[in-house]
Amino acid sequence: MHQQNSQKSPEEGNSASNNHSGNSESEFKRVHASMQSAISLNKTEVLDDVLNNFSEGYFTLSHENRRKLLLVLARDYDLNRSQVRELIKQYLGLELPDDKAQVSGSKEEGLFSSFYRIEWNLRHAIQPVYEVLFDRLNTHPGGLRFLSILRANILDILAEENIASLRALDSYLKEKLSTWLSPAALELHQITWDDPASLLEKIVAYEAVHPISNLLDLKRRLGIGRRCFGYLHPAIPGEPLIFIEVALMKNVAHTIQEVLWDSPPIPESEATSALFYSISSTQPGLAGINLGKFLIKRVVKLVKREMPHISTFATLSPIPGFMTWLLSKLASQTVLAEGDMSQPVAEGSGSTFYENILKPDEEEALMSLPKDIATGKNGMEVMLNLLTSTTYKWIHSPEISSALKSPLMRLCARYLLKEKKRGKALDSVANFHLQNGAMVERINWMADLSEKGLSQSGGIMVNYVYSLDNIEEYAHSYFSNGVIQASSDLHHHVEPHSDK
Repeated sequence: MHQQNSQKSPEEGNSASNNHSGNSESEFKRVHASMQSAISLNKTEVLDDVLNNFSEGYFTLSHENRRKLLLVLARDYDLNRSQVRELIKQYLGLELPDDKAQVSGSKEEGLFSSFYRIEWNLRHAIQPVYEVLFDRLNTHPGGLRFLSILRANILDILAEENIASLRALDSYLKEKLSTWLSPAALELHQITWDDPASLLEKIVAYEAVHPISNLLDLKRRLGIGRRCFGYLHPAIPGEPLIFIEVALMKNVAHTIQEVLWDSPPIPESEATSALFYSISSTQPGLAGINLGKFLIKRVVKLVKREMPHISTFATLSPIPGFMTWLLSKLASQTVLAEGDMSQPVAEGSGSTFYENILKPDEEEALMSLPKDIATGKNGMEVMLNLLTSTTYKWIHSPEISSALKSPLMRLCARYLLKEKKRGKALDSVANFHLQNGAMVERINWMADLSEKGLSQSGGIMVNYVYSLDNIEEYAHSYFSNGVIQASSDLHHHVEPHSDK
């Protein structure tokens, strides 16, 4: 449900890939010089002009020259490691006073003065030079937005090549942005139909989970029985950094069709559930900064205060990684199955990785389907062929969808509860909600029949529930030990021999 929008800002899209001046060496040198000035100048009366020159010049650069400039920033404006090494050497050469020695206050101060001096110097020495640029831009009009775009460009480069100095630059900038975008600095704003058209246009453009089809659709999402909240920052006016869409309902919805298409909505006084059905981040440069965690908690508190009759806070979320995981699993197991059937393989060989992920009754149901619509040597191959078809004919056939329902639902539960990466949920949306303190409540069959929903998760969606009394406990147990809280219904889907 929480997804990052890849929408480009006007400035990002205005890179000089179509502007020959941005590709020239002289243009690069000019922007490099303005960056150097922005870091080194101390005259406050001209600093604003210098920062303007740098940020405006940056936007004229081609993609290649931006990459070149960012590498210069990462490598040439890093910390002075020779100085750091020398200070550490001096520090290690100091001798700690004997703890047992009885010394007066003034004498003790004298003994520790060398420690204090070198520690102060070390604190400053380990701060990279580019910190000056970041700090100055943060207090400059438009600077925070520029830094977000700068980081988006850094992330684009890192997606293509892993450069250690650039990764260090990214980590430092991410830490800075996380501090500057703390909840205390953000304004929670309820977005309504009465907001400026420029703000509403951004909601339409940035909606990353369930695209807004037209103005009528937008009006319905902001009308009776619906809420939309966004985090705004004073330094980026009129543009939500992240926003969440909420449906007020009698019961937790099973399908996205109920949320987006059903009308008219129920009277708000009859609602007992607040359903979060879309969270969209609008700034690619803020990736990895968990604004959604704070947004959800504030919205829960706000809705509960304004509507005490709301007792359940849940999501209706996509499962974006499920089909990728499942098709990979089916493809590899089908190959291994062919190997097993062609000849006996000794125990301990590669065949020990073979796992028939279907139960006997599921295998039988899939192999019993008419051969003209479901082909394959075994159930896994039949399933693979059906799910890789881009026409999705299986959703219109009760016979095929019935044969697929049991294995898809069971394997989806396994994917959400058991498949992990570095001890955390493999699915990105699951990881987001679990680290925020939610539990996995229910998976829903045929919940999103859009092409995106079918390609991502076979149309299955999941409800995560935020229990006000347990949010902190669940978040802590997941963060510390990777414990995934789930309902008994979810556990029933998972195979009996799996760990509970």
